[in-house]
Amino acid sequence: MKTCRTYLQFLGLATMAILLSGVFPPIHAAPQEKSGATSQKETGQKETDQKQTGQYVGSDTCKTCHEELYKKNFENTAHFKTTLHDGHGCESCHGPGSAHVEGGGDVTKIIGFKSMSKQDANARCLSCHGAKPEQRHFSASAHASNDVGCMDCHSPHHAKEPEHLLVRAQPNLCYGCHATAKADFAKPYHHRVDEGLIQCSDCHNTHGTTTLRQVRAMPSGDAACVKCHADKQGPFVYEHVPVKTEGCSSCHTPHGATNPRYLRVSQVNLLCLQCHTFPAQGPAGPSHNQSTKYQACTMCHAAIHGSNASNVFFR
Repeated sequence: MKTCRTYLQFLGLATMAILLSGVFPPIHAAPQEKSGATSQKETGQKETDQKQTGQYVGSDTCKTCHEELYKKNFENTAHFKTTLHDGHGCESCHGPGSAHVEGGGDVTKIIGFKSMSKQDANARCLSCHGAKPEQRHFSASAHASNDVGCMDCHSPHHAKEPEHLLVRAQPNLCYGCHATAKADFAKPYHHRVDEGLIQCSDCHNTHGTTTLRQVRAMPSGDAACVKCHADKQGPFVYEHVPVKTEGCSSCHTPHGATNPRYLRVSQVNLLCLQCHTFPAQGPAGPSHNQSTKYQACTMCHAAIHGSNASNVFFR
């Protein structure tokens, strides 16, 4: 009797489920509508992926058609190391070349940088160079944010400056965009960049840094200036605060100036009084006559970059 009651309850539940299924049809996920046209970015990425799925044919095969380019503009460059240790050589940058060869040299079947967007070309270069200390900050650099790509400055096969594969040698390459710096280096007092003594990249990391204006920093945290001006580095017992906080450019214009020692203003006392003065009175300390003897503060405060003997930077 108990078994019959259980069986009837089961039939009742089954009947109710069937009835409810008729009232509430099962819910199915709505199919996503297929877009009739893909974006240009997706199309370009798809084409690049297709060019990377072929077979590697080796650099010797590339030489059969591009022998002159290979011998003159590849073997003698830093990129030739891609052929070592079972590397792919030309195909390291241009992708597998089987489809290109089978197509009789069809340029649409291999990766070419001339038709590639700057973002894609940068990503291709940074796939090898992005982990290196010199280039690791490029994506956040001032050049990248101003739409300057790797191929704007570098030419792997037709470089005019072989060491870094630049399209033009420094400083003319940099002057193409930085006309203000070019004018500064033409001033009477300037760092000898035009004379070839130093280069822009000696002070700036063109691929980006964590500092302002992509200025290189020493391991100590000081600016690149102390690499040449080591006597100004310290550490000193008595530090001149702007030297360590604002840096050398708080008093000097690093590219060039019309004043000796690249000072921002012509008279030393006027430069010092920009910080060391108070309204309606002179600088702190003894009475100073700024019109005669004490016109140049550094006549007494000679150790202006820092001192080990005097807290007012006397010699």
